[in-house]
Amino acid sequence: MKRPLVVANWKMNPTSLHEARDISLSSDEKGVVICPPFVFMEAVKMNIKNAELGAQDCYLESSGSFTGEISPLMLGNVGCRYVIVGHSERRRVFNELPGIIKDKLKAVLDAGLSPILCVGENSKKDDAERVLEEQLGDIVEYLEDNVIIAYEPVFAIGTGEACSPGLAKKRREHIKEFIRSKRSNIVPSFLYGGSVGPENAACYIEEAGFDGLLVGGASLESDKFNIILQKLGW
Repeated sequence: MKRPLVVANWKMNPTSLHEARDISLSSDEKGVVICPPFVFMEAVKMNIKNAELGAQDCYLESSGSFTGEISPLMLGNVGCRYVIVGHSERRRVFNELPGIIKDKLKAVLDAGLSPILCVGENSKKDDAERVLEEQLGDIVEYLEDNVIIAYEPVFAIGTGEACSPGLAKKRREHIKEFIRSKRSNIVPSFLYGGSVGPENAACYIEEAGFDGLLVGGASLESDKFNIILQKLGW
């Protein structure tokens, strides 16, 4: 049986190279994608033998006069295989609009990397299906089979209030049908993200039918992360 894909999004953590090396060693398993801050990427890549390297973001151009940015080509050249695109924190904190996210997705694909496209409603009061369709609307034409869709309801990210497996399954099925209605030949993989921990990790695979998980805070705690992997059959 194929292992679920587990993506460890470290966000702006840890603060030292020593910690980054320690965390990456404890997460070095096949089927794991480690997404450290840019400054630790090369060190993490040299430290792992089984896990894959991912990035938390990238710019939409391959090179040029864009101070402070990192291109998909640069990421590929340091051994990165996956890139998170459109995370809710990028949308909310850095005001990334749908057009920017679309261009980033295209740039990642053009560089031969696999995008992890994040979508999700802000609150339980939102018209979730409408929000998801709006987030996917201008992007659907660029989707390919190696695009991974991460359903991450914003109300569940870092709050401890995880989305129920039943609701997550409903959202996954809606996204899948929406994509199928526009691009019948595309069959993406799906991750769930948002307050994933040892107590609920397996539910999103076994009950909700996701292909893997996008893990935030728990990916920085070796004990918790290893229990998540064990719950998934490692």
